[in-house]
Amino acid sequence: MDLDPIKSTIQQTPNFTLRRAVERLREGIFDPFAIRLLTAGEDKLVQAFHRGLSSPEEPLSPHLCICGDYGQGKSHSLEYLRQKALADGFVTSLINLDPREIPFHDFRRIYRELLTRIRFPDHEGDFYSRWKSWSEGFAKQEKNNGKAISAILPDEMPHFFRAVLTATAQRTVSLSDRKRALKKHRGYRPREFPWLLKRALAGSRVPVYRLRQVCQYRNVEFYREAPLKCTGPHDYLTQIFCMGTLFKRMGYKGWVVLFDEGESIAQTRITCRSRSYEFLHRFFHNRLKATGLYPVFAFTQDFFFQVKSEDYERMRSTRKGELPCFQMNYSREWQNLTIHQLHDLSSGEWQELIQKLFLLHSKVYDWQTLNGQVYGEMENILARNAHRETRLKMQALVNHLDVIHQEQILRP
Repeated sequence: MDLDPIKSTIQQTPNFTLRRAVERLREGIFDPFAIRLLTAGEDKLVQAFHRGLSSPEEPLSPHLCICGDYGQGKSHSLEYLRQKALADGFVTSLINLDPREIPFHDFRRIYRELLTRIRFPDHEGDFYSRWKSWSEGFAKQEKNNGKAISAILPDEMPHFFRAVLTATAQRTVSLSDRKRALKKHRGYRPREFPWLLKRALAGSRVPVYRLRQVCQYRNVEFYREAPLKCTGPHDYLTQIFCMGTLFKRMGYKGWVVLFDEGESIAQTRITCRSRSYEFLHRFFHNRLKATGLYPVFAFTQDFFFQVKSEDYERMRSTRKGELPCFQMNYSREWQNLTIHQLHDLSSGEWQELIQKLFLLHSKVYDWQTLNGQVYGEMENILARNAHRETRLKMQALVNHLDVIHQEQILRP
């Protein structure tokens, strides 16, 4: 293995970043720099990423499923792909699914979490501030700001979000003191408008009458054409697809959304699983014209076993009579998914990781090179921790390097 690129990267990196990476590995936590430096088998992972992005399968839309057992590095792979996507010019969001906190069947909450964890390649901040600054620059080039902004929004975008985004890009109408004193303008509180729009765009509850006032005083001409509210969870999912298109129009390559712990979907009751499968199917088989969204999911095999074992003929009783629990046989519909199967690292790949890890550790603490005996000791540590997660194996290796370093310091 050619270690020169790794050595060059380490030499050019500030010591604070290197030390923080080692300290986080020592605590069993993945560090962004350590992930970039220590990932093994990244070529196959990147190939799978690009294969899912340009999937030739029809009618499948771009997607990628990373599948592996517990401890095989699914979270590590997602974080690596997130950093790769940012470097390639994508907007990214990564969330961990949890039935108790972030359940996949509650898509309003999923939308909120994706917006909270959004990252831009060239901008530090949230989506609201990024859209506001970009739209203001765009609107300066147009004569009719409102129509220009509305025209660049995807046609399939829900009315609620179309109105909110247009209002965010517009300036508030100025009123004289005499007009402000009139009863019909008692809702004119311009200082509150940015707060209301930011909450609405983030998926938080906002009174409809207040949004109407915001749209009125920001010259959103079409806001009366439909109710200013989301009619259901599918509106939030549609908005996610439309935002992928919007990001492309803003100059990015699209929006990569990454979901860790996808197997948690199969751990809920049947009604929640049915709703989650419905949302997943829309990710895999996008029927919208909106493009630019690239979802990446991390699953264990337990998820696919559950999908195959579902009773798709099962019925449930409702006020409208007997209805099927599932809209379709998802096991049959998802046979051609783009799946990247993770495997345990080979002995050669672990040797590569050990060398990289030592270069990092020795640069931080300035100590001598390893010998064959120490390599053998680290291989024994890997063998004893073979059943543990990758991050815990790395933690054990760092701890052993700490011991060797201390022995060299104390040696007379």
